Amino acid sequence: MLVGFADALAAIESVWSIMAAGFSVSAFTRSDSKPALRRLDSVEIHPIAPPERGVEEALRDLRAAMRDSGAEAVMPLDDAALWLCERACAGTRCVLVGPSGRQAEVALDKRLQIDAAGAAGFSVPSTQFTVAPAMPDSDARFPLVVRPAIAAGERAGGLLSGGAARSCADLGEMDGALGSFEPGCPLIIQPRLSGVGEGVFGLATADGVTAWSAHRRIRMMNPAGSGSSACISIPVEESVVGCAESMVDRLGWSGLFMLETLRDADGRVWFIELNGRAWGSMALARAVGLEYPAWAVAQALGDRLGQLPRRAGGETVRARHVGREIIHLLAVIRGPRSGAVPWPSRPGTVRDVVSWHRGDRPYNWRRGELPVFLDDTVSTVINAFRSKRRTDI
Repeated sequence: MLVGFADALAAIESVWSIMAAGFSVSAFTRSDSKPALRRLDSVEIHPIAPPERGVEEALRDLRAAMRDSGAEAVMPLDDAALWLCERACAGTRCVLVGPSGRQAEVALDKRLQIDAAGAAGFSVPSTQFTVAPAMPDSDARFPLVVRPAIAAGERAGGLLSGGAARSCADLGEMDGALGSFEPGCPLIIQPRLSGVGEGVFGLATADGVTAWSAHRRIRMMNPAGSGSSACISIPVEESVVGCAESMVDRLGWSGLFMLETLRDADGRVWFIELNGRAWGSMALARAVGLEYPAWAVAQALGDRLGQLPRRAGGETVRARHVGREIIHLLAVIRGPRSGAVPWPSRPGTVRDVVSWHRGDRPYNWRRGELPVFLDDTVSTVINAFRSKRRTDI
């Protein structure tokens, strides 16, 4: 197996899952990156040219990594890797453990996801489509959220990742937000909904979706909107499963998937986006016994999956990423950068972040692999400070 990018949030847990199933694993990474995964002696790291600087060179290096590693299959672990791996596998015998063709297009284009979710019965926020730096229609009502419509795509010979969503309380903040995106970047503008982020997960097979699970965000890395720093397993809701099954069926989806949703104060569930590859909170899934990465590999290679659970058990588990928890604390102390965002209290955040409860499950922790955990924690914080994205710290 060859997986990547090695610094993806899902990388460490996914590699452990695949290795536990008996596969040998290599990983590819950007040549200017030093992923925590390099601390695993059993995982060979293959550097490739950063695709942001040139996709042709990155594809050439990735194909060389496929050949040199002797990989039977390649598994993308983030959106940039999904874009690259689909193209690198074309015309080879290497199996792609991930979406291809129309499914890959949907996985990377949130406009197609919104259409599919609405057709499947999900509630979808009213949406405007625009192109940076064009302003939305004059009848737009604040607060609003602006986010890229494309998760990854080629532009001027390089791979352009979408970037982070921006919350806007007024026209002044909207003008600043639109100017932060690359000119010509397709954008989605939606009302900023208040509520709690949730996710529903599964594995789509020829016999239907199995291994359903769900979680709720406890904290986001940035309270203005970002990936979670702490989450908790929750029961899978029948009404959400019904919409999710309809959406997956309409798309003809195969393999693992995550549907991100938001539950408002009235209990209404709103569709946010689809992730068609391994997701960041894989530590939580594995903690409740769901080895999605290993199952996805076995499925793609035509191996027997055996008897998978229809749903996760009733065990309640909290998973926390220590590095992201530190970033969350620093972000709260810094204060909000938009009037559109309700902000947590500083004393309450300090109490919540420093408290560790029995049964809490840290991301990327395994007995005997302390260097991996420490490297991941420290590099997460350092990289957030180095990043120019305002949502990172």
